[in-house]
Amino acid sequence: MASSRYCFKLAQSPQDLRGYFDLRQSIFCQEQGLFEGDDEDDIDTTAYPIVAIDQEAPPDQQVVGVVRIYEEQDRLWYGGRLGVHADYRRVGRIGKGLIYKAVTTANTWGCDRFLATVQLQNVRFFQRQHWDSLEEIQICDRPHHLMEADLAFYPPGHEPRPQPLLQAS
Repeated sequence: MASSRYCFKLAQSPQDLRGYFDLRQSIFCQEQGLFEGDDEDDIDTTAYPIVAIDQEAPPDQQVVGVVRIYEEQDRLWYGGRLGVHADYRRVGRIGKGLIYKAVTTANTWGCDRFLATVQLQNVRFFQRQHWDSLEEIQICDRPHHLMEADLAFYPPGHEPRPQPLLQAS
């Protein structure tokens, strides 16, 4: 079986989680200035973090993309904090792979609708991935679109649903 350079998976190891939060902080705080300090919030206690791994990178630099998914209410899922390391944005596979992994995973776990708030500059990319814009909104004083995935394009798989890793005890 041929192996691929990139894999997309639920972040489960301490190394994956460290890379996940470090990359989010780098993208959403340092680069985009959307948050000060860090971008962690209450959603992280129930969300499932997903990472894109570059299997050819050094161990401490393998997380090259991130997204989180969470069930807002019964069968209604959201994706958020999708980000790709600046050095990998031209690869073209990372964002697409993260979206696919996020939506198919939620669909496996009983999703009837999958929504995300998408920054304006990424709307066309999401539309090419079988998403529809529902409305324009403002988040952190920046234009976004509330978008919905076409679940017919994202078939469910067989991955069992674990407990969220950061869920408060």
